[in-house]
Amino acid sequence: MFRRICFPFLFVVFALVCAAELAINSGVEAGPARRQLALLIGCCGFLAAAATFLHSRAVSRDSTRVLTEMTDAAARVGSSDDPPRVSLANASEIAALGRAFNGMSARIAARIAELEEDRHQLGAILSGMVEGVVALDAEQRVLYVNERAGQLLELNTPPPVGRRLWEVVRQRELLDVVRRALEGPEPTREEINWAGSSARSLTVHAARLAGPPPRGAVLVLHDTSDLRRLERLRQDFVANVSHELKTPLSVIKACVETLVEGAAEDAAARGLFLQRIAEQSDRLHLLILDLLSLARIESGVEVFEFKELSVSSVVEACLERHRTRAESRKQSLTSAAAAGDGPGEESSVWADEEALDQILDNLVDNALKYTPEGGRIHVSWNETNGQVCLEVSDTGIGIPGSDLARVFERFYRVDKARSREVGGTGLGLSIVKHLAQAMHGSVRASSTPGKGSIFSVCLPKGGT
Repeated sequence: MFRRICFPFLFVVFALVCAAELAINSGVEAGPARRQLALLIGCCGFLAAAATFLHSRAVSRDSTRVLTEMTDAAARVGSSDDPPRVSLANASEIAALGRAFNGMSARIAARIAELEEDRHQLGAILSGMVEGVVALDAEQRVLYVNERAGQLLELNTPPPVGRRLWEVVRQRELLDVVRRALEGPEPTREEINWAGSSARSLTVHAARLAGPPPRGAVLVLHDTSDLRRLERLRQDFVANVSHELKTPLSVIKACVETLVEGAAEDAAARGLFLQRIAEQSDRLHLLILDLLSLARIESGVEVFEFKELSVSSVVEACLERHRTRAESRKQSLTSAAAAGDGPGEESSVWADEEALDQILDNLVDNALKYTPEGGRIHVSWNETNGQVCLEVSDTGIGIPGSDLARVFERFYRVDKARSREVGGTGLGLSIVKHLAQAMHGSVRASSTPGKGSIFSVCLPKGGT
């Protein structure tokens, strides 16, 4: 720009000097002719100076415009998706600077777009994780919380980002884990019992961010509540199986020892002890059969032969198998279909016949056991939402509300003394639940203590 302004001005000065020198050397005498020549040279110089001034001002204005445009564009770099560019028209002196600026703006925009894409991908990955992730700075301010962490830590509004962890979480164990992670270079792992609105077990992995001064920490939260529940169920199962096996084996062992010690010589005593041995052997046999059946169902190796079954036929066959036992206790066994399920509209279910028989046998057997003499057991069914729901109701002793949710657990008994007195392995309802689920159905129970219970099994409707 300096050259564009100075070179025309120097050219004009040089032209005037040359004209004056020419006039002097030509010997022009003083007079009108010489004054005219001087005036002409003066006019030419003035016009040349004016042209130079105007040209310089135009160049300066154009350069100022480009510089202003570059300043505005530089302020907008990174604030929009499209990289700002400057126009290089009539600005050849700063074209190199403009081209460099446009190239820099394009590179910055590409880098910002790449960083934004990486940020969105990272956010999508963290949001889709089943583990909770929390990022903290060195002052334990929350930098990031994914959705799962918000659920596990019960972080409600206002948003926790920017607040210190102890302001949003009131669990001492978790805060101690974070403190240890920030103080030492080694990652920290600890399982804590979360005492929130719902009790759960959380495994917390905490690691300090790398850097000479601690820059913060990252927490990864695993919900291990189901794992701990399954471990407790396994422990309870082993304990219950051991107890259920121990009781009949102890009776058998005591009877055998008594017979060996001389009771075998007494015919009356021998018959009594042998009868006890036979009863406990049958109990062990039933227990082992139920355990094997439950193991096959849970493992998925049980093969089911699904077909369309008439509900009324299956129910009547089940009641006939138990009618003699019910009549001996003056109990009534009845069945009825839902309204409208008459001739030509008989309900059918898509299930395995042997599995359905086992479900009904277990439910009716339980109802007979826990219904006093003279009571009533009723089996009904109805169709709803593409399923057939069978209900076994009784007028028995009922189940307390605190035990109702656990009656389908293995070996769970509401009244252990009475349950062993009436017989059974404690696995019947658990087998009912697993068989129903294996046939894409469900089971539920409702009860009123002292008035009776209702067990409902819903299975897919036949012909669908």
